[in-house]
Amino acid sequence: MDKIKRLQEIFDDSNRIVFFTGAGVSTESGIPDFRSQDGLYNTKYKYPPEEIISHSFFMNNPEEFYRFYRDKMIFLDAKPNAAHLKMAELEKAGKSLGVVTQNIDGLHEMAGSKTVYELHGTIHRNYCMRCGREYSLQHIVDSDGIPRCECGGMIKPDVVLYEEGLDSSVMNGAVRMINKADCLVITGTSLVVYPAAGLVSYFEGRYLVVINKTPTPRDGMADLCIYDSVGKVLSQIEVRV
Repeated sequence: MDKIKRLQEIFDDSNRIVFFTGAGVSTESGIPDFRSQDGLYNTKYKYPPEEIISHSFFMNNPEEFYRFYRDKMIFLDAKPNAAHLKMAELEKAGKSLGVVTQNIDGLHEMAGSKTVYELHGTIHRNYCMRCGREYSLQHIVDSDGIPRCECGGMIKPDVVLYEEGLDSSVMNGAVRMINKADCLVITGTSLVVYPAAGLVSYFEGRYLVVINKTPTPRDGMADLCIYDSVGKVLSQIEVRV
């Protein structure tokens, strides 16, 4: 059977779809992923990207961190693509419970998704490490060097850096939603970053679907695997209530 037709049947038969998304969902919006040939981890920089986006590097060398962060991790012109929009449409129609994402770009919310668990935080929230005051992404972009609060404290993006733990309330919410799903769609992720990747183990529903350009560790357990761009795939799906 044609895989798009099979995916349509699975979605038609499901009412609690949950999407588990990674960087590959946003590449069609012009945001590079982490591990592909042109991804963030393959760029040439003074320090390895894994080191730069670690908590200890941020604390010890914040100016260099922000130089990299503004250059490589903020994409102000990025807009939601067909994948983000279809996921939001399915949620609005009552077919999807929401999204669990490893992405920090905020494109799911921009597309209209209401229930989004951002496992690794978001570039759109920033806070003073001294007084806790919140700042916008634009404030980070417009500031030079190390962004500072009015109180003099250093501002930190609300993103989970290496060496930092994931927010327990976000993790718990994601686990509950995945556990309630009757269909889990894994897409745009290599499923190698833990603890986030381990959340799919909480799925006990009927249909496990993988839509990804490359194989994942969960393919052997999936009811359907489609190796293609998720925007191309989901744009062919009709939302039927």
